[in-house]
Amino acid sequence: MSDSATKTRTQAATRTPPMYKVLLLNDDYTPMDFVVDILVRYFKKSELEATRIMLQVHHAGVGVAGVYPFEIAETKVNQVMRAASAQGYPLQCTLEPE
Repeated sequence: MSDSATKTRTQAATRTPPMYKVLLLNDDYTPMDFVVDILVRYFKKSELEATRIMLQVHHAGVGVAGVYPFEIAETKVNQVMRAASAQGYPLQCTLEPE
């Protein structure tokens, strides 16, 4: 008989990271074209999709720009807030758990 031992290999369980919605909030001063530009530039939306989201923000007061893991969502919020501030617009962008 051979003295070979059986080794048990443990696998690390991988989990998908929690996801966060990046939200754009409506205001009365930020131009619609600027919001569309933000969605195209930072969220890689097509012009058509960006316009749809912008209209959702305009009519409902809030719209989802995208859903990302926390670090990416936080970066997107910071990019939008810096771009809006640089142009003097009060556009607000937040994140919340999905």
